[in-house]
Amino acid sequence: MKITSIGADISKNDVSCSENLIKNLEKDIPSLITKGAHKAALTNITGDDVVISAFVEDDKLEDVNQGIVDILRSNAEDLGDINGISTTREDAGEGISYAEAKIRQDRYPDAIIVAFDTYGGEGFVHNVADSVIKAARGLDQVTDVGSSLNHGQEIPGVGYVSDETDDPVVVATVEDIESIGIVSGAMMGAALGNKNVYLVKRGSPSYIIPGSVIMSITAYMNGNVIDLAVPLSERMKILRV
Repeated sequence: MKITSIGADISKNDVSCSENLIKNLEKDIPSLITKGAHKAALTNITGDDVVISAFVEDDKLEDVNQGIVDILRSNAEDLGDINGISTTREDAGEGISYAEAKIRQDRYPDAIIVAFDTYGGEGFVHNVADSVIKAARGLDQVTDVGSSLNHGQEIPGVGYVSDETDDPVVVATVEDIESIGIVSGAMMGAALGNKNVYLVKRGSPSYIIPGSVIMSITAYMNGNVIDLAVPLSERMKILRV
């Protein structure tokens, strides 16, 4: 089994996702179950970017990925990222962000998804995402890590996007429930240690000074979506004595 996560900017503006867009996406996501997904959800809403994630058996991955893209396309207020998808590397443009990670057969399907949003395609966001990947891979409690930084690789069931694609997605699958805090804390800390990176609640608009990047971090646990921004930020506060 795997988790697959596909992110895209399909909003009509550059700072937020409308309530109507979110409602329509959530209405259509249950159709992924008929395509073979065990669970599926709108896991991250980061500025004007959304991420749809699903737990799926390997042999259904292509069908579910295509189903996610179909949902994004049919509900898009702006087809920008969807139009970047191509059947060939040569014709691919700036498009969707794709990440997948393996889940061990004897484990519950638990994962952490980190998504980023840039206002002007700030290039340093890829270094930030790389920091998150390295932080997760260094932990014993992590089964697998996937990211959208492998541009030029074929997205199963979908096609190709170019290396112009921004707003990366990072996914880590976790060995047990007690490791969620350890892994998510390490991933968050690695991102925020970089310059001009800000943690936001799921669904927050990107009201930041241009030249900055925002991130959301979600636990996706057996089909349940938990926004970790508030509990992690509360835990990281310095105690005053």
